[in-house]
Amino acid sequence: VENGEVVPGKRMKVTLSSDHRIVDGAKAAQFLNTFKELMENPLSMLL
Repeated sequence: VENGEVVPGKRMKVTLSSDHRIVDGAKAAQFLNTFKELMENPLSMLL
């Protein structure tokens, strides 16, 4: 909502499932943060 009006926006829901016996939750969170940064700035993948 901007200035009292509904406006379209870009959204993407991402989830990650993993076996916590094998994958540490902190590493999974780090992966999702990196993924988020790459999706927000795709040109960084070319550098």
